[in-house]
Amino acid sequence: MIECFKTGADGATKRIAEPEAGCWINVVAPTHEERDWLEDEVGVLPEFVRAALDEEETSHIDYDEDVNQTFVIVDYPSAEDVEDMSSPSTLQYTTLPLSVIFLPEKDLLVTVSLYENLVIEDMARGRVRQVDTRLRTRFLLLLLLRVSQRYLIYLRRIDRLSTKTERRMHASMRNEELLQLLSLEKSLVYFSSSLKSDEVTLNKIMHGRLIRLYEEDQDLLEDVLIEIRQAIEMTDIYSNTLSGTMDAYASIISNNLNIVMKVLTVLTIVMAIPNIIFGFYGMNVDLPFQDLPFFNNWMAPTLITVVACLVTAWIFKKKGMWR
Repeated sequence: MIECFKTGADGATKRIAEPEAGCWINVVAPTHEERDWLEDEVGVLPEFVRAALDEEETSHIDYDEDVNQTFVIVDYPSAEDVEDMSSPSTLQYTTLPLSVIFLPEKDLLVTVSLYENLVIEDMARGRVRQVDTRLRTRFLLLLLLRVSQRYLIYLRRIDRLSTKTERRMHASMRNEELLQLLSLEKSLVYFSSSLKSDEVTLNKIMHGRLIRLYEEDQDLLEDVLIEIRQAIEMTDIYSNTLSGTMDAYASIISNNLNIVMKVLTVLTIVMAIPNIIFGFYGMNVDLPFQDLPFFNNWMAPTLITVVACLVTAWIFKKKGMWR
């Protein structure tokens, strides 16, 4: 999908049919024909197009002196449901690349993404203030600010979801809750790696060697850096907290398993005593007291069973196993 937008003299950004000077070209999940159009008609370098469509590409900034094009790629957060054969779907967050390409020779700005995302949608639908397609540097900074804010929103959701999952685990420790915590922990790992890469890219932009910075954009750039660093700190805090929670629940599960095994072992040993006694008196050999009436009616097994139960109860009470 390819869309073109341009900010007019009245400050409103509207969709246009064909690209023209001062416009923004938004490309989402391009087909082979659309990729060829980007390279042949718009003039984007083929290596920039390939890098923008590589899902594993890390955040960085690149500049080609021959054609005077600047390529910026950052990671933005995305939510997805993970289906598992043994449990219902669990919510997990990941990061995906979002590319911005400056073409000053043609006065164009191009964004390329593999999937539809809320960041680009907010920019295209006018939900972000002060968007001007003619001011490429400001547009990039506003885009980065929106990405950092999206990280903060998802981090708060992760915190609320992990707290809710922990409360459910207090009542019933099931595999679904453990899998959800594991997915959140993986999400934080993705966030941490992507945010640190985005911070490095921002620091390179701040130097002003590859992208020209203007004085009126300095405050906006500082806001973006503050948001990114805050997201990094929140990610580290939530990751450490969630890791500690997972370790604690692993210890609890192991301790509960030990208690269950101890109870079963005691029951097995105590209940084996009547079987041993009855087994002796079931042999075809002479044993003491075998001719007594006590061993030839129902009283003997009943009494032995009651004694075994009393011994079991005494052991459980002494060891505190009832709690």
